[in-house]
Amino acid sequence: MKKMDDSVRFLKNVWALTRSYWQSEEKKKAYLLLFAIVALTLGVVFMLVQLNQWYNIFYSALQNYEKDKIFAELFHFSWLAFIYIILAVYAFYLQQILIINWRRWLTNQYIDEWLEHKTYYRLQMFGTATDNPDQRISEDVRMFVEYTLRFGIGILKAFTTFASFVVILYNLSGPLQFKVAGMDIHIPGYLVWTALLYSIAGTWLTYKVGNKLVGLNFVQQKYEADFRFAMMRMRENAESVAFYSGEGHEGSVFKKRFSLLLENFWNIIKKQKQLTWLNSWYSQIAIIFPLVVAMPRYLAKEITLGGLMQISSAFGRVQESLSYFVDMYSSIAEWQAVVERLTGFGLHMRQVKQESAQKDLQRRESVGADIIAREMDVDLPDGSSILHQVSFTLQPGTNVLIKGLSGSGKSTLLRVLAGIWPYAKGTLEIPSDDRIMFIPQRPYLPLGTLKESLLYPGTESRTDEELKQLMEVCCIGYLYDKLYMEADWSHVLSIGEQQRLAFVRALIYKPLWLFLDEASSALDEETEAKVYTLLMTDAPETTLVSVGHRSTLSKYHQKVLYLDKEQKTIAVDKIIRS
Repeated sequence: MKKMDDSVRFLKNVWALTRSYWQSEEKKKAYLLLFAIVALTLGVVFMLVQLNQWYNIFYSALQNYEKDKIFAELFHFSWLAFIYIILAVYAFYLQQILIINWRRWLTNQYIDEWLEHKTYYRLQMFGTATDNPDQRISEDVRMFVEYTLRFGIGILKAFTTFASFVVILYNLSGPLQFKVAGMDIHIPGYLVWTALLYSIAGTWLTYKVGNKLVGLNFVQQKYEADFRFAMMRMRENAESVAFYSGEGHEGSVFKKRFSLLLENFWNIIKKQKQLTWLNSWYSQIAIIFPLVVAMPRYLAKEITLGGLMQISSAFGRVQESLSYFVDMYSSIAEWQAVVERLTGFGLHMRQVKQESAQKDLQRRESVGADIIAREMDVDLPDGSSILHQVSFTLQPGTNVLIKGLSGSGKSTLLRVLAGIWPYAKGTLEIPSDDRIMFIPQRPYLPLGTLKESLLYPGTESRTDEELKQLMEVCCIGYLYDKLYMEADWSHVLSIGEQQRLAFVRALIYKPLWLFLDEASSALDEETEAKVYTLLMTDAPETTLVSVGHRSTLSKYHQKVLYLDKEQKTIAVDKIIRS
């Protein structure tokens, strides 16, 4: 019963993943391609029937030494084979076009869902059930589309092949007559039943031998992705590892993950070895089996050599169509694992969106430009409190410095204001997102040119000359000649250069509210003073809200929000300058 429930659940998951594309805006083109593929596949099966009939005619001519007929049938075979090749090639070609279109559409859907409402961030921070979402989107989507279409077309071909050749085999096999305990036994079309029993036996044995492959393939994909991720993470932090001389530790991590990968892969190999033994015996016996069971009729001169060869061909086609599950079991196991991973990924994204939504925080767009928090609680994921029943108002034109001991919740408060921290309650009025910019301690630099990094996220544009002036005043003018150079700038530039680049962004976008989370921590005091002064003079309508520990920051702010770690409260004070 459990196996049946698992099979039903698997088919429901396949349908859930499949129907979105076939009900999308591309459905007309998809159905047209599918119709052409089905038509070509049916054409291939028709040509197989014609070739099967050719066997009888040709080998009968060989048996009877009919020279003219032999050469005529060789010519006949040539154009049958030519038509078959054309149909097979274009069936494959159109199938690949459909795979590309389907994969492109489904990949775009997963990318959009992954990025929507900052789901990528919430999965990383709060989602423990999904690993390696990049692999789900890149590799699993490809495998799902390829396997689903391959198996769909394969089942259609197997069914039509069976339907076409079972009639031929039934008519060719004739009855099997024998006596048991004095009773006459008459079995019409006995070769059909023989092929059926042979295929059922092979299918059952294959399932018993290979049913553990689904779980093993699922785990293997996880281990492969974990191994790649570990090396990728070291590459991203190569400098830090080099400073610590942490190669030995990193190497042990790599080898440990690789040993898990190899151990599971070895289990897969052993299972596949068993399947290979079974499939090899099964396929080789299938070559001679129909000849053995039909030989009595041939020796009794009830059928010709051509009839024997046609029976062998027809039996092979029937047995092949009935044994589709046997031949594809290993791939079906991978397909099941892919479907489970993609289904789980989609489910986890929806769960994270639902669970991570700030349900208890009433967040709405403020009427004016003020930021108003009323009776707001901020918690950690484990439920422990950071801030309790805090209320404050930030007014445009009044720069604010957020201070407090480490662990008091300064950065977490900014996450709440940004709408990416779900563990908050109360009321928050804040301007729309397009009027707010957040700069973290380590700014994000996308892959691409330096100009694209300066203009990120790309909703504003500036001429090269304008960028040059801004880069000069932010003390990175020496990078101007690299404006169109493509590089991984997060590894090329120092933290200080990255922070100065982020201030160029702020001067480009000039948001109403600019939140700076220790955004000048890697700058010397002189450069820090220069960029803060630039923001206040060149972007006078931008209000600064800074998180920082330096006493030098006080001169650029009019108020302090002090987070009390013990009391879990916020005190609002004016900065008194001497």
